[in-house]
Amino acid sequence: MPCYVVPAATAELAADPLDLSQVVSGNPQVSSYELRETDSLSVGIWQHTIGVSTDVEVDEIFVVLSGHATIEITGGPTLQVGPGDVGVLEAGAQATWTVHDDLRKIYIIAG
Repeated sequence: MPCYVVPAATAELAADPLDLSQVVSGNPQVSSYELRETDSLSVGIWQHTIGVSTDVEVDEIFVVLSGHATIEITGGPTLQVGPGDVGVLEAGAQATWTVHDDLRKIYIIAG
């Protein structure tokens, strides 16, 4: 794979629609840009617009570039994230994402 640079804050992302069963309220839109994918690693840019959705998480580390969200983990903590925050999600965690301002993050997924 060649070496390259992507402007993470402004890169054009491809639509990655949520399953309707994941939408709790609003009309959240999700998009992404895959930077690197192997059998054991996935790295990319992900964006979620204002609204509320649910997800079952994977082992992930992320860095928020822009926006703000509340991530409620069923049976666990409620996380407040914004620009510059680094988060860790555990595989199998059931999460509700309430996105207050369009959220863009860099993610690294293991496994």
